[in-house]
Amino acid sequence: MTLSRRHTFNEIKDNGDFDVVVIGGGVNGIGVFRELALQGLRVLLVEKNDFCSGCSAAPSRMIHGGLRYLENGEFDLVKESLRERDALLKNAPHMVRPLPTVIPISSMFSGLFNSATSFLGFSGKPAARGLLPIKLGLGLYDWVTRKRRLLPKHSVSWSSKTRAQWPHLTKDAKFAAVYYDAWISHPERLCLELIADAKIAAPRSLAMNYVQLEIHKGAYSVTDMVSGEVVPVRPKVLVNAAGAWVDDVAQDVDGARRDKMVSGTKGSHLILDNPALYQALNGHMVYFENSDGRICIVFPYLGKVLAGSTDIRVDSAGRVKCELAERDYILDSLSLVFDDINIDAADIVFSYSGIRPLPKSDQDFTGRISRGHYVKKIDGPVPQFCMIGGKWTTFRAFGEQAADSVLAELKRPRKLSTEHLEIGGGKSYPHTQDSLERQLVRELGVSAARALHLASHYGTKAQDVHRAAEAVPGNRPLAADTAYSTGEIAHLVETEAVVSISDLVLRRTSLAITGALTAESLDAITDVYATALHLTPQQAQYQRDQLVQELTEIHGIDGDTLASAHSNRRTECV
Repeated sequence: MTLSRRHTFNEIKDNGDFDVVVIGGGVNGIGVFRELALQGLRVLLVEKNDFCSGCSAAPSRMIHGGLRYLENGEFDLVKESLRERDALLKNAPHMVRPLPTVIPISSMFSGLFNSATSFLGFSGKPAARGLLPIKLGLGLYDWVTRKRRLLPKHSVSWSSKTRAQWPHLTKDAKFAAVYYDAWISHPERLCLELIADAKIAAPRSLAMNYVQLEIHKGAYSVTDMVSGEVVPVRPKVLVNAAGAWVDDVAQDVDGARRDKMVSGTKGSHLILDNPALYQALNGHMVYFENSDGRICIVFPYLGKVLAGSTDIRVDSAGRVKCELAERDYILDSLSLVFDDINIDAADIVFSYSGIRPLPKSDQDFTGRISRGHYVKKIDGPVPQFCMIGGKWTTFRAFGEQAADSVLAELKRPRKLSTEHLEIGGGKSYPHTQDSLERQLVRELGVSAARALHLASHYGTKAQDVHRAAEAVPGNRPLAADTAYSTGEIAHLVETEAVVSISDLVLRRTSLAITGALTAESLDAITDVYATALHLTPQQAQYQRDQLVQELTEIHGIDGDTLASAHSNRRTECV
């Protein structure tokens, strides 16, 4: 256990009285933790696995207003989502950036009647959207942001102009509409920054991963899953932010059976190393319809291509992976928009999947299930506020909504709004990342590649991270062809509540998701991790083996792939 993690657990030991205990360390739990801590409450966040390791680690990595929600008649959700998108563009510019998006369109009027009936509340599978309904939707999109416009308005091009910009786009595209949303580079890292900001501003509030809240005869305790230590806690209020596990946690808290609140759907994504596809995207996301009416996406992501996603009902919460049928579904969808580019399973360097914790719904077509959110109070000796639904883009608004419910329960006033509060390395951010990179080269004497890495991962915290890394004895590049350093990894272990090697490879760094993890870099990470946590060789090897097993079983990467630096990629999504 690192000193920082030990210190946090000792603080719980010293004083187990909390105004609120938040259960769940995904983005919604972290959002409400920050909200409540900044209002002056003493808050404890408990997560039984790693922070942001469930659904919050498996989004499409879009920060968006939800164009298709207009077709469902969810105008308020679109308005909220666009407001939160723009807030993140301002508050976290080091990780949330504009994403120009092209919609290929094959007809003029198709889907107009279907869109109108959906807007009026009728369900069913959508028809293909033509130019007119898409332009109406984009016009509404522009209108909502008219008073605080951060991104360009939409535009429409005819076939010749479309072909000039995207020569490999399907010949069926008679028109193309271009609009702007945003994308997030490192969602897991942004969650860590939210926690760090809250702890600096409200040091009495605590957040711990790998701990579990236990309830026995009305008494509450937290168990450290690493050491096995148990300490009592005394909350006045509980916030159930367990995402897809909300129903399970609610029953654990009071033992009562009730109607389900969450109806999960599974979404899987692929990361592809296909230079031809990367070039064909021309810096844009392509937002298109698959043959079943499901919206799919493909866009440049950290030098690779991200493609998704599926939307499959699941009966119960659990760890999920991209199945072979889902892999084929996504790859087949790409052939609809780039039919002259060879894209196959050999291009896959990483796959991931998560369960969307959506409000319970009887909709036949999963795309019609609302991405909205609400808070449900369950009365008891310790009231429980359950956070139902939500999506990555709206985590702050959802956290604010849940926090206001808790504040009302405790009769405490709201002290401030977080809507315009800068996050982590987004504080005092320069006008462009290029200017920050030049500053780092000039002031730190690092290479342009190292400056790019530091700026894109840590924003204005880059100098602090680099200097901490330089202070670690023996600091050197982690491995060939990576900008990470051994000192940087040691710094992450000590300061970011790292417990397992998986925490480092999958969530503190982008090595796995970008296909950059090799046997060499994994060996170096294992050595740094073992030294920082004073592990025996056997303990370190066990952690390494656990990671390789997880990469194989969940993310489609095996030991041979690592050893050959991805020259022999897996051809199935496991």
